[in-house]
Amino acid sequence: MQGAILSGEDLSKIFSTLVLIVVAVGASAVLWIGVNLLFNQVRTSWTRFNALAGYAVGFLLLLLLQGNRLLKPHGPDADSITRLGELLWTPLLGALVFSALAVILANNDDRAQRLWIASGSGLLLGGFIGIRLAEDARPELEVLPLLLSTVAIAGISAGIALLRRRAPAPAALIGGALGWLIGGFGVPELGSGSAVESAIAAVVPGLAIGARIGLGKNADMVGRARIDAKSRGAIFLVPALFFVTVSLIAPTLITIWLSLKDEDSVDLVWFENYGSVFTDINSFDVGDWTNIFTSLLFVLGVLVGLGGLAIGLVLRKRTGDGFSAGGPAFAPLMIAMVMIVFGVLSVLRGTIMNNLWWVFTVTVFSTGLGLAIAVLADRAKLESVAKSIIFMPMAISLVGASIIWRLVYVARDTSKSQTGLMNAVWVELGRWSTGSGIPTVLGTVLVWVLVALGVASISRSLTSRTYDKIPLRALATIVLLWIAYRFTFDGIGGFRTNSAGETVPDTIFFVQDQPFNNVWLMVILIWIQTGFAMVIMSAAIKAVPTELIEAAKVDGATESQVFWRVTLPQIRTTIGVVVTTLIVLVMKVYDIVKVVTNGNFGSQVLANDMFEEAFLFSNTGVGAALAVILFASVLPVMVLNIRRMQREA
Repeated sequence: MQGAILSGEDLSKIFSTLVLIVVAVGASAVLWIGVNLLFNQVRTSWTRFNALAGYAVGFLLLLLLQGNRLLKPHGPDADSITRLGELLWTPLLGALVFSALAVILANNDDRAQRLWIASGSGLLLGGFIGIRLAEDARPELEVLPLLLSTVAIAGISAGIALLRRRAPAPAALIGGALGWLIGGFGVPELGSGSAVESAIAAVVPGLAIGARIGLGKNADMVGRARIDAKSRGAIFLVPALFFVTVSLIAPTLITIWLSLKDEDSVDLVWFENYGSVFTDINSFDVGDWTNIFTSLLFVLGVLVGLGGLAIGLVLRKRTGDGFSAGGPAFAPLMIAMVMIVFGVLSVLRGTIMNNLWWVFTVTVFSTGLGLAIAVLADRAKLESVAKSIIFMPMAISLVGASIIWRLVYVARDTSKSQTGLMNAVWVELGRWSTGSGIPTVLGTVLVWVLVALGVASISRSLTSRTYDKIPLRALATIVLLWIAYRFTFDGIGGFRTNSAGETVPDTIFFVQDQPFNNVWLMVILIWIQTGFAMVIMSAAIKAVPTELIEAAKVDGATESQVFWRVTLPQIRTTIGVVVTTLIVLVMKVYDIVKVVTNGNFGSQVLANDMFEEAFLFSNTGVGAALAVILFASVLPVMVLNIRRMQREA
């Protein structure tokens, strides 16, 4: 009981957090209302609007610099009241100066005078900030990067302005100021420069921005109305863009910059980290690529694919349609594709290949199973119950699901009973197939009955001339025949023969045995995401107009033809959304690998490798490079999905 009582420190933290939340929400509300009231002055009082805007810009700019201790720090012996006063007096003074300058420019339409006033003010402000910069923020200027970044960004800005049919000079001034700031403060090491260097680094951007303001002119009534109208959209958009910039864009740019530096983020090594990723055998290993052609999966996949191709060519010659979705050649070709990809990716190893294997397997099987369940459960009895059960894994966290399946896969010593479900079934199947009791007899009869049913189904298809069903049934019958033969004569399941000639149980190390331990990890995510795919596609299927389905049935279409020829084309866009969503999710997979194997046994993926390199091995450069590779892999899929949504809108 005593441990359950909150301490005074805990209560203090809770109270301070609540106060921080209230202050943040209140400040956001006040700021939003204040900005609206500010732009209400555009039409009625141009001078007042400029005065208030100048005051706000000056105060926020210098408060940001002072609050982040970029200007000279406070005295170490000052009390909190003195520190607060020192923190505020510079922003307040700067706000008054900015406000006065804005009023002067708002009442002056002479372009030459505006240029001199604004440029001079920018020069003075830049000099003030540069001289006041704290010692640990002073840059040691490097001439070449400074000039290159300035010229490059100024040129890009001017080019964009020309493409938009606007004057290039104002854009070049802003671009040059930004490039100078990047070259002056972003490239060199901070804290080792002099006061003169910091003044130079701050004066030039101030002068350029001042000149840009001076080149502008006061808006007439039409221009003020345009500013008032556009400001309303910006008031809603800018906060969202600010948070996106702070939480996404800025960290992305910083990560890209860190990926170009060494492991301590000190020296610039350019693309060396990316080279190390693709030359590291643990990340990208294609040395045994010739083994692809001797892989059993690859060979079987090619044979099945050739069979499907032959069926398709024959049907095309007879009917003109041999490779349509749902046709006789479709299933063999899809199975062949899966087998060939598995054969290739089981030979080509490394973190990057594992990620590709994850993307292919989870996306294909989650989408396929979700679509199959959505179709089979549509308008069936207890549809909602079945879908709820299948969707239930979505409510489990990835960590929780990983722990559950780790227990399912566990392999104990064969002298003990198996607690893992998979090995318990496997070992018991081995006992049945090598034993002589009733379970063995019943199992033998069952598998041969299944083979007979498979042969009967093929015969029925031949007599009814439903040739489109034969390939899949034949493939299933061949698999059943192999299982029946093994069960009857050689044994199948978890057993082995020891040196004494005795048959003893044998387990499978699902998590440890390479390379297909990766597939067993993928099963966890397939188990979770199948419910997601099912729900989305079930909703899309129910939205298909019933008139189309009824018209197809009136024309004599079977249920299979209705699905492949009517329903599937109608939900094609939804399938695309599900696929792209799954690809983005799978590319970032981390939790499952971290919990089950921690990247051992050849199961490493990009996200886990990135975490280990950056935080366990303290190699920030390689960790950032892996993060950029992961981002670059996901970005095209996201862009494709967004463009599709925009086209539909």
